[in-house]
Amino acid sequence: MIELRSITNENVKSVQRLDQIIFPVTYNKSYYKDLPNLEKFAKLAFYNGAMVGTVCCRREVIDLQKRLYIMTLGCLPTHRRLGIGTFMLNHVLQLCKDEGGFEKIYLHVHTENEEAIEFYRKFGFNVTERKINYYRRLSQPDAFLLEKVLNGN
Repeated sequence: MIELRSITNENVKSVQRLDQIIFPVTYNKSYYKDLPNLEKFAKLAFYNGAMVGTVCCRREVIDLQKRLYIMTLGCLPTHRRLGIGTFMLNHVLQLCKDEGGFEKIYLHVHTENEEAIEFYRKFGFNVTERKINYYRRLSQPDAFLLEKVLNGN
């Protein structure tokens, strides 16, 4: 069974440890300090009671367009292909639908992460740009910008 739970001040250190396993980049302390304030936009994923993933997003307004930026969405390698990522992304899509007014959802994905790129393409995301040196601390630092247009729905 997959479920999403809130990120709180009490479990945010667990989120940090989980992210260190899932993602090849390290996020700073202020990122984790702000997560509990994101409420429904920052969730922990549990699979059969075990903490296995995170999804964290933020609302933005750019050029008078309301957008949602997916900061992180991932699960432990041992728990991939079990529907957890799909469950988390469906949560994000439902948030956009419920709140309304979002023009697009976007995120950055490491150019070599073909599995993630294919995952997002299945949900209608398109690669729109290559960001050179986006991940400065990685040996292959480039990222793709992926976007899904929602047209304010």
